[in-house]
Amino acid sequence: MDNQLIQRLKEAKGKGAKLFCAYLTLGFPNLSTTEALILALAHAGADIIELGFPFSDPLADGPTIQFASAQAIKKNVRLNDAFRLVRKLRKRGLRISILLFTYLNPIMHYGMSRAIRQLHQSGFDGLIVPDLPPDEGKMWESWFQRFNLSLVYLIAPTTDHARAKEIAKRSSGFVYYVSLRGVTGARSSISPDLIRNLRIVKKMTKKPVLVGFGVSSPKQARAITKVADGIIVGSAIVERLKGGRKGVRSAVSFASSLMAAMKRKE
Repeated sequence: MDNQLIQRLKEAKGKGAKLFCAYLTLGFPNLSTTEALILALAHAGADIIELGFPFSDPLADGPTIQFASAQAIKKNVRLNDAFRLVRKLRKRGLRISILLFTYLNPIMHYGMSRAIRQLHQSGFDGLIVPDLPPDEGKMWESWFQRFNLSLVYLIAPTTDHARAKEIAKRSSGFVYYVSLRGVTGARSSISPDLIRNLRIVKKMTKKPVLVGFGVSSPKQARAITKVADGIIVGSAIVERLKGGRKGVRSAVSFASSLMAAMKRKE
């Protein structure tokens, strides 16, 4: 199967377009809603879906995604649910790029080589593991290349220049830049250092640089994508799913407002 992420990144570069990635917690509020959301976001124009596997001990997730993960865990959501869901969507003809977001513990418990095969067979385009540094990920990179999958690494504001350059070189598809120190969660403003740091990272690589953690308003989306190649939005979307039946509509409407802000002419 073609890697939809790589294709979408090439298309965006050719058009000079910015990329919108939506994070969803698998199984929150339930698996059927996750499926409906992916379809709705794809229809609304999202470029990438980051499907987060619920984990009990997340290192990078703030209160909103921790809550969503806890609710999904109570419903016994498993990694195989992610594979089944994406396989089903691909059979329906869905072409949007989809990445699995998970921590190292669940993926190693499942078996990394087994997981890579399942990612490929079910139609995922790659994997993001926030607690997998390139030093430890190196042993698996050839496997990802073999199965035409991307392994995306993260750069933090505290990453020194030399290491950030190495991470950017090794990251496959795009570079995930963490906008702030701390965990995920909506923020009222962006870090004063973000734009300056982004300019530095952009000089290190020709790969797209997408910004995640804390992006939660059209104004922020607009400001960030004047420099970055796209944004990754999670908590602000997941938070809206607490609104019962209106949650999907609210989440998609919010995502659409961010995408519109990114495309708006000066």
